[in-house]
Formats: sequence, structure tokens, C-alpha cells
Amino acid sequence: MAAPVEPRLFKGTRDFLPEEMLLRERLVETLKSTFRTYGFAPLETPALEYLEILAGKYGAEGDRLIYRLAYKGGAVLALRYDLTVPLARVVAMYPQLGRPFKRYQVQPVWRADTPQPHQGRFREFSQCDVDTIGTDSRLADAEIIALTVESLAAIGFENFKVRINSRLILAGMVERAGLPPAQLPEICRAIDKLDKIGLQGVERELEKLGLEHQRRPILELIELSGAPQEQLAELRRRAGAVPQLLAGADELEQLFEYLDLLGTARDRLTLDLYLARGLDYYTGPIFEAVLPEHPHIGSLSGGGRYDGLIGVFSGAPVPAVGISLGLDRIVTALRQLGPEPTDRSVTRVLVTYFDADCLPDSARALAELRRAGIPAELYLQADKLKKQFAYADRRSIPYVLVLAPDELARGEVALKTLASGEQERLTLPEVIRRIRQAPPPTAGRAKS
Repeated sequence: MAAPVEPRLFKGTRDFLPEEMLLRERLVETLKSTFRTYGFAPLETPALEYLEILAGKYGAEGDRLIYRLAYKGGAVLALRYDLTVPLARVVAMYPQLGRPFKRYQVQPVWRADTPQPHQGRFREFSQCDVDTIGTDSRLADAEIIALTVESLAAIGFENFKVRINSRLILAGMVERAGLPPAQLPEICRAIDKLDKIGLQGVERELEKLGLEHQRRPILELIELSGAPQEQLAELRRRAGAVPQLLAGADELEQLFEYLDLLGTARDRLTLDLYLARGLDYYTGPIFEAVLPEHPHIGSLSGGGRYDGLIGVFSGAPVPAVGISLGLDRIVTALRQLGPEPTDRSVTRVLVTYFDADCLPDSARALAELRRAGIPAELYLQADKLKKQFAYADRRSIPYVLVLAPDELARGEVALKTLASGEQERLTLPEVIRRIRQAPPPTAGRAKS
């Protein structure tokens, strides 16, 4: 007999056992429900793309993290890095989709990054994307942000913030400092670290880029604080003859006005002029959701307007805006901030197997429960009731239905609620009504 193969996983990938999958599926269904409420339709794309489709779209750092795959026949493929570039390819390939095209997509992506499980950073992870293609209306940007706020609130987060800025403002900062546009990406990468290294750390990063004399015009803008209206007014006052700064202030002012119209609470939103987002394809407003009291988790979502990306494939500019919610970051945050989810089964009722004589009645009760839409399972062999109750408790099954000779002789069953230990004699229709009226299991709330 050959030596057994050691069971192991590639670092940065994971198996999701049932307890974990129950939480993930519940979160995804919550997100999809919100996406559909806003009128977005589902889309899926292949895990594999031609390398030329992905390369050059994310900047130097992003290109370094693409998983490249050699394929027979000379084709060079890659695992998708995100869901946005594949979406751009889809829009270019299928003009019959019409405009505006509103889609959501929930699929895994891959990045050759250093795994940091405490932050929810892995080499294989799932993204939940929502995008609107084919309109430059600032209302589309506001809708994406409003959807993000509603999605995170529906999941159970309470103290999150959506941070907002504009790439026009960042480009205007570079122009105001007398620097060429080509330096924008490296400056963005430096100032985007402000949360981690502070203002002095950003100053040192700019010095490393050789900006000893030009850093002050940048620093004095990114450290502006106060309400969004106050920051934008001060930004206009300092803009001078830099049209990009004025244009960025105008678009953000309109964006906040539309968010008010959509009923998005202002206390969920902040204007952070140092927010840069790392990807090079952003062209206008950018935004991300964070937990300010838990910065080590990083962003729960990130996105913005990217009006130039689809044109790379279609040959004509197509406006677009979207956001990605990181499922793995969200799960990591929930586990760190909220009560640990305890559900280990989707089953609501365990039907006992008392003995061979009672088995037909147990099977009929099981079928009735399932026809009523109640997830139920039958204990698969005759055993002591104590052992069957222990099985239900171990699986977090909330109810046990006991069908024993005494109850059956009276045309009843015994329903035991494990959480309270209460046991009632009921008819099967009464059991079905009782369970339908009981609240469904929850994943807990993240009180950050």
C-alpha cells in the first residue's frame, strides 16, 4: 500500500466547514437581498481570464499580485484578481445589455499576497460587487454608497463609517504642489497610509519620494477636518487656479446632496481628503467602509467611479461606478466584534427514532414538517432518547420532536425546546404552527 498523502492546504486558502458556511451563506443572502432591492441583477464570470485582460489595469502593485497560469498551446492565463475588470470585459463583449446596466456579483478572486488572517486577508477570498454601468450621473454614485450603508447595517454592524473622497481632488493636490500627473499613483499610495502611520509618517513617505519642498501643499489639504461642507469650503478657498480641485469639490458637494435625498444618515459618512484607494483605474469619487474603532481590520468595502476602464476593451469611454464588499473581512470582523455564531446546522427540528414500531409515524411526521417548509431531519437509528437529545444539542438544533408509544396513542407528539428545556404535548399541526411562528436563528450583531 502506498504511503498516505499528507492532507494540507496552500497557505492563504481555507476549507469552510458547515458552521462557517452557514454564517457565510446567511451573510451573502442578506447582501443579495439588499442588492436586489436596489434593482441590481446577478452576473457570474469565469475564474480564468487571459492575462492580457487583467494586466496593466491595477497598477504596478496589483500586477505583481496576479496569479499567472501557463496553459498548453502557449496561451497565458491568470486567475481573476477582482470582479471589476472581468465586468468591464463583459460590458464590452455584450452591447445588448443596454445602459445603464446594474449588476451584482458574488464570486471568489485570487491574489498572490501575504496572508494576514487577523485582518481577513487571504490569497483566495470572496468579493460581493455592485456596479452601475453607462451613466455619469452622480446619483448613481450616491446610490452605491447608500446601498453600502444599508447592506452593512442589515448585516448587523453599528459603528461603521463610509469614507469619501475624489481622485480629482487628489490629482488637484499634485498639480497644486507643482508636480507632474505621472507622480499621482505613488503619492496616492503614500497618503493612503495615513490611518496606519499618521501624518508624520506620510510626511516621511513623501520625503522618500524626493518631495521635501512640495510636500507641504499636499499635507495642508489632507489634514483638513470638520463637517464635509466645511472641508469643501476650505478646499475651495485654498484651490487657487487649480480647476481639478474645484471640480472635485463640486462633484462631492453634489454627491452629499444626493445622499441626503436618498435618506442616508450623515453620521455614517465622512469626507477624508487623504483617502486614495490603491487601484489606478479610479477617475472620480472614491469610497470605502471602515470600523474606526478597529483599524486593524482594514476596509470592509471599497469602490468608486472608473470611467476609463471599460473603454480599454470597447474602444469608447463608458462611465461606471461600483463597490466591492469583502465577505472575508466582514466575517472576520463579525467574529472579532460580535457574539460567536453558534449555529452548526440548518435543521430546525430533529425527529426521534424511538423504535421500529414508531418509525413509520416518525417518517410521516418528518415528511409533514418538510412539506411545511421546516428544515427537519430524522435520527437515523433507534437509540436512547438521551443520546438523541445530545445529538440535537451538539448540532444547535433548537427543537426535538419525540414520537413515543404513549404520545402516539393519544394522537399527539412531544415537542421539546432545547434552549428552555420546556416540553409540550401537541398535535403535529400545532407543532408546525409553533415552529413557523418562532423567530429564525440569527448570526448576532457586531457592536464595534
